[in-house]
Amino acid sequence: MRVLAAMSGGVDSAVAAARAVEAGHDVTGVHLALSAQPGTLRTGARGCCTIEDSRDARRAADILGIPFYVWDFAERFTEEVIDSFVGEYAAGRTPNPCMTCNEKIKFEALLDKAMALGFDAVCTGHYARLSLDEGAPVLRRSRDESKDQSYVLASLTPEQLRHAMFPLGDSLKTEVRAEAAERDLAVAQKPDSHDICFIPDGDTKKFLDAKLGERPGNLVDAESGEVLGEHSGVHGFTVGQRKGLGIDAPAADGRPRYVLSLEPVSGNVKVGNADHLGVTEIDATRPIWPSEQPLEGPTECSVQIRAHGETAEAVAEVTGDTVRVRLREEMKGVAPGQSVVLYHPEAEGDLVLGSAKISATR
Repeated sequence: MRVLAAMSGGVDSAVAAARAVEAGHDVTGVHLALSAQPGTLRTGARGCCTIEDSRDARRAADILGIPFYVWDFAERFTEEVIDSFVGEYAAGRTPNPCMTCNEKIKFEALLDKAMALGFDAVCTGHYARLSLDEGAPVLRRSRDESKDQSYVLASLTPEQLRHAMFPLGDSLKTEVRAEAAERDLAVAQKPDSHDICFIPDGDTKKFLDAKLGERPGNLVDAESGEVLGEHSGVHGFTVGQRKGLGIDAPAADGRPRYVLSLEPVSGNVKVGNADHLGVTEIDATRPIWPSEQPLEGPTECSVQIRAHGETAEAVAEVTGDTVRVRLREEMKGVAPGQSVVLYHPEAEGDLVLGSAKISATR
């Protein structure tokens, strides 16, 4: 097969490309330039997509003996990922930009271009397992549970998954680094990137303040309706947040306050104690089913709402274009804008049934 290997400049994508070459595929490496003004150097594990990353990717491609190109996706990335991220926060929702990037950039923009150029598949360094069952994609968690990325890949369509390759799905991270060292890849011990790539200093509030400016509103006690203080914008908060609320007076019962809900129209940020954070029912829209088979009737499943968050047992049912998820026990910090990913409980809890965008909670 003709395979386009997306090479970020990190150890995972380099080893994934190497394995594609070793499997006998005709591999071409490509680095995606996602910033019009990329930084020159990374700071440890802060951010990615810098000039240094591009050079690291090129050096890895040279060692593998494959052609290498840099494709400019900066404008598309800004529109699809950064602008969407800012807009979601302005609307009082909590997005996951990595899911958006995978969906819109790596497996829409990149895959579309790859297909137009005659490639058969796009190969990435994601930690997830992928197979085809009678032509239908089967997406599973990776062997390395601590690195599993099936959650952020669960928004991909069946057609996108049919043209995807994840060579690292059956490997541990330690094995990947050891293999990189054996192949003399300079990125063998390069730190992983842990932050949002377009916010390399990790200060999301500062980034959003610069984009949205001040949008004053009130901090309101959810039970009494008492105004407890003011804030500069709902975009500076997320459901479940405890620190940095800017409330001077302690709660009457002495317990910590948490953000319970965001109201972008009124500007109110409602706060209360942890007892009010519990959610037992989730509504989610825009469902995606990797196997192209929607749920039929109430379905037992386990659900995850964060990239590396815990799972909870639930019953999910599709009504129209909405997936209603009833949790067996409460989950906290569930916010509109997050994605809920459903896993099959009888397949060792690792088979992805589908995903959807959270629109409401109760």
